[in-house]
Amino acid sequence: MKKEQFQYDLPEERIAHEPLPERDQSLLLRYQNGVVSDHSFVELPDLLPAGSQLVFNNTRVVQARLHFTKTEGVKPIEIFCLGPHLQSVEESMRSVGRVSFECLIGNLKRWKDHPLHLPLSNGIVLEAQRGERNGNYFVVHFHWNGPQTFAEILSEAGKIPLPPYMNREAGAEDVVRYQTVYAASEGSVAAPTAGLHFTERILEALEARGHQRLELTLHVGAGTFKPLEDGDIDAHEMHSEELLLSSQWLQSYLNHKGPKFAVGTTSLRTLESTYWMGVRLLEGGPLQNLGQRDAYELPQHYSVEKAFTAVLLALDHLGTSVHPIATQLMIKPGYRIRTVGGLVTNFHQPGSTLLLLVSAFIGERWREVYQHALKNGYRFLSYGDSSLIYLEEGKL
Repeated sequence: MKKEQFQYDLPEERIAHEPLPERDQSLLLRYQNGVVSDHSFVELPDLLPAGSQLVFNNTRVVQARLHFTKTEGVKPIEIFCLGPHLQSVEESMRSVGRVSFECLIGNLKRWKDHPLHLPLSNGIVLEAQRGERNGNYFVVHFHWNGPQTFAEILSEAGKIPLPPYMNREAGAEDVVRYQTVYAASEGSVAAPTAGLHFTERILEALEARGHQRLELTLHVGAGTFKPLEDGDIDAHEMHSEELLLSSQWLQSYLNHKGPKFAVGTTSLRTLESTYWMGVRLLEGGPLQNLGQRDAYELPQHYSVEKAFTAVLLALDHLGTSVHPIATQLMIKPGYRIRTVGGLVTNFHQPGSTLLLLVSAFIGERWREVYQHALKNGYRFLSYGDSSLIYLEEGKL
């Protein structure tokens, strides 16, 4: 399969550069068994099958862009914190006094060998020292003279990292709107955007109609915006992201016997990655990070129940209920979705790994769905409208 098979014409005016006044006033396209229908997002609780379980990613976007300015009026040196260096996301966000991150650096030529300093409130100063280079990013060592965690430092000093295609600086509104209302676990540099449509009234309506809410965590990396490489899609190096294996959400998933829906591609990748981690355990292997191609090389016959139970037993053996681990799973056409029967998701960029995932869900019909959305006024990408897509019957 080639990248050009997952291209489509997306006019600039169809990209949502700003959020709607109200989150849940977005449009909702439903695709089920070859039929496309148009709805409002507020209809979601009524559109779902009775007794559904919705799986949410409760990661919280951190203000990961830091601007260090030496002289007023001169463009700042920007340090964009992509992910922690030799540490888990959870540990790095709780770090006090010092932490090291892998970062992109803007206006790099202006940064010589000297450390950078950023004054904060109450006499706190954040210092940045540039370390070794690794491809496009540098390791940056941060130090600060206070009791704040690094998450708190970023909250005061940083800016929300809006997607690059927006071509604008984040404003005060984005601090709230580029965040789900249920965000809890600090660590993402991009929002799980399928969740941006949910409001407290939608969540209450879901509960009132007997739907169950399950929360898990995958910290979204900037690699989510990386387009596919030209040519063969298998040549693309998938980004690695940290997820949290948790006895609580694993057990909740197993206990629920009704229909299941992933809210967003990151929730789906968490569920599917966990399945393959369980398969490796069942094959006598260790509990370890999931590589890009592991899912295509491991045995395919195990049930989700057996795989998730194996992960639960592994957590118990480790003596922990929560365990951070990384996944590089690429979900592409031909991959069989095992953990859910439907997906709530936005409309994604042409030539993206997210579009590959949608194609794995509904096959070549993705193009028909996207053309319908383009012709009927749907807004695209992170601040855009939503869709509810079902696996074809018999595919789960």
